[in-house]
Amino acid sequence: MRLAPSEPSQPAGSAPQRRSLEVFDQLRRAIVTGELRPNEPLIEADLAARLAVSRTPVRESMQRLAASGLVVPRKRGWAVREFSLEDVALNAEVRAGLEGYAAGLAAQRASAEDIALLETIHRERLGLDPEDEKARVRTNRAFHDAVIAAARNPKLVDAIDATGLFYFNGDVVRMSSADQMAEGNADHAQILAAIAARDAGAAEARMRAHIDRTTRIIRRR
Repeated sequence: MRLAPSEPSQPAGSAPQRRSLEVFDQLRRAIVTGELRPNEPLIEADLAARLAVSRTPVRESMQRLAASGLVVPRKRGWAVREFSLEDVALNAEVRAGLEGYAAGLAAQRASAEDIALLETIHRERLGLDPEDEKARVRTNRAFHDAVIAAARNPKLVDAIDATGLFYFNGDVVRMSSADQMAEGNADHAQILAAIAARDAGAAEARMRAHIDRTTRIIRRR
């Protein structure tokens, strides 16, 4: 595990809460991208030392991760929950509906800066080496995160997070070929075009189809 120390919070009054959220976000991302592997033990003291924080934000983060279904208790702390491919596929079906709706909202609400960011991420993905697993996961997540952020609905973000798993992580990358990566990039291009054209119906339909295609890759394996 290569977790970096958590960045310090700025506003003094909200520092403990912000630090806890930072730790939670970092651990959650490490789990859903596959950096922290299924059944990997998570010892609060070790995590606190690696992240350069006290044990309190780590303990709070573990409780939130457990509520999200991402970690399970063990005798000496916690462990990353092991999900079956069926679990991942079922979560992807839920995310197809939620992220499809987010894409539709993004088509109505995205700013010029939001669209420019999506274009930048998409261009980066087009230049990636298909064998670069980490970059594929990172840029795919960045694209989807940017779409969700452009929807301007924090409650929707919470609902998407509540599904527990990102449907696209290192395991899915290893299942997919270079041709399937190209198909994914073509999907992103269509989603981006629909958002830029302010076509909410097309944006939602194309996002749902994109996630459904990823789900079929998982189910075939």
